[in-house]
Amino acid sequence: MAAGAAIPGLFFVFAAMVLLIFASVSAPTWNRISFLDTPGTNFGVFGYTGSQTHIGYQFPSPIGDGKLNGGSLHNLTFALILIPIAAGLSGLAFLFGICGAAYHRTGTVFMSIISALALLVTLVGWVLEMALFGIAHHDASKRGIDVKWGNANWLVLGALVSLAVGFVLATCGIFGSYRSNRRTSY
Repeated sequence: MAAGAAIPGLFFVFAAMVLLIFASVSAPTWNRISFLDTPGTNFGVFGYTGSQTHIGYQFPSPIGDGKLNGGSLHNLTFALILIPIAAGLSGLAFLFGICGAAYHRTGTVFMSIISALALLVTLVGWVLEMALFGIAHHDASKRGIDVKWGNANWLVLGALVSLAVGFVLATCGIFGSYRSNRRTSY
């Protein structure tokens, strides 16, 4: 094995990739995973329960009002695409990590760089989704609608932490031992 030091970072990047993939296939594709839950409607990255899968969407009534469906808050639903992008970057970092763990230090260097990029994209995506669904949660609660936070918020936060740990461990793995101990017989 070329780099045993890269393995822990590889594990955390893989865990982040899986969490981000789960968050990406949230409602309407998989209704058990959502960012915001109301009676009968779960909201996800590509829509909500009963809607077509697409990038950016209008909040349905009774949640949707002029504030949520107009202007910059509506544009935040388009920014949710950052979560699947972060999943793709995490997957790419994982592939480079496999190359680094099995073959050469260059794979670990690229794993570190791409996991840092995935970390930044995940951070921006998490902040934007928390802002969007936080405002929606507040407005719906104020109007007396029973609304709850979904589990996808925690999945993205867990992926963010996992990517941070993976990045640090991958960066440390760059400096690990890449030599194999060969015994020569004379």
